[in-house]
Amino acid sequence: MDRLASYGNDPYDKPPCRGCSSYLTEPYIKCAECGPTPFLLCLQCFTRGFEYKKHQSDHRYEIMTSDFPVLEPGWTAQEEMALLEAVMDCGFGNWQDVAYQMRTKSKEECEGHYMKNFINNPLFSSTLLGLRQMEARTADTAIPFKPTDDPPRPAFDSVLSRDMAGYMPARADFMEEFDNYAEWDLKDIDFVDDDSDILHALKIAVVDIYHSRLKERQRRKKIIRDHGLIHLRKFQMLERRYPKQVQDLYETMRRFARVVGPVEHDKFIESHALEFELRREIQRLQEYRTAGIQSFCSAKVYERVKRVREDERRKRSMLCDVLQLIQDGRACQQWLHKQAAIDAGITPVVTTITTSASGRRSAPPLNLTGLPGTDKLNDREKELCQVVRLVPGAYLEYKQALLNESRRQGGLRLAQARALIKIDVNKTRKIYDFLIKEGYINKA
Repeated sequence: MDRLASYGNDPYDKPPCRGCSSYLTEPYIKCAECGPTPFLLCLQCFTRGFEYKKHQSDHRYEIMTSDFPVLEPGWTAQEEMALLEAVMDCGFGNWQDVAYQMRTKSKEECEGHYMKNFINNPLFSSTLLGLRQMEARTADTAIPFKPTDDPPRPAFDSVLSRDMAGYMPARADFMEEFDNYAEWDLKDIDFVDDDSDILHALKIAVVDIYHSRLKERQRRKKIIRDHGLIHLRKFQMLERRYPKQVQDLYETMRRFARVVGPVEHDKFIESHALEFELRREIQRLQEYRTAGIQSFCSAKVYERVKRVREDERRKRSMLCDVLQLIQDGRACQQWLHKQAAIDAGITPVVTTITTSASGRRSAPPLNLTGLPGTDKLNDREKELCQVVRLVPGAYLEYKQALLNESRRQGGLRLAQARALIKIDVNKTRKIYDFLIKEGYINKA
């Protein structure tokens, strides 16, 4: 775990992922063997075993993150940067807005931490004095202007472009608008002097209908802009902060966000998240009362004994795992080594890479047990995912992309499939050959 990430908190400051060209968000992966240019991958491409040129999926790697304290315990480096950005956006003294933008700290915590570490801290006195002197020297000079970076321009039909729904930031427009062919009804209309009253009124009605369709298009754009739905990954990261039950409510109530403002919608979700936390705390206290616990000291002992009891129950269930692995001698040996390492109190290291007779290292089939999307695959597709070492969710996404392209063009060539799927070319070939053999797509 690399505790000193070399880039800032803004994903636009980092190089894009080498696999899918999306902007990196912490934590992300840095290859420890490829260099001198850093080879960075997002977690999705890393889990898919992305390989490119000299980079192999079995290289040593580092996990880049800023989730560590800097000035005082309880405040990570990422939260420090978020606090400074919130103060710059909301202004000094607007602690309620600063806390709302941070979401992880209260108003009092933000104010106290900022005043203690950035205002009243003697270590910054010399820096503040130098800034005042520099400000006095440059008071009469022109303020230097630095142009901002260009907005991202993802390649057409790339992963980032699909995540942004075809949005083009440089034009503040979408590749395909809502009601995209609304202008076709107007392209042949021409107002002439010899039009009858009925024909003139009909043309006016068509123009009014077109205006209403434009208003609906702008209304949808406003909803997307106000609720920040363009940055889908950032929106999903904010959604993952909540427990599973609150995430389900978020998904259900998302359709009602169009009738309220973004602040009211966020307050509604936050209030339900708080209600969920209170209900869970009440259930915990009720459990303590049922167990006859009358003090928090006794509650700590109860929680510790409860964890020990769950560990014992888990160890008793290990026999079932051994029986399932007994037919695979190699998997059984790996499992035994892992359990021995756990019992010894060290981190288990299980070797999953084997060496073939030709000298090239190859990985064993991927275990699909418990992976999302496995139930949507048939037996042949499961066998393909195991051999190619591709998670079911990624396979379903690639399959749907190839099917759509094949339907659109009436067939698909291998070169087009490789341009559409940015993964290892050998894996792309196996997926392409499998879909051709099963009759899902036609060969162009």
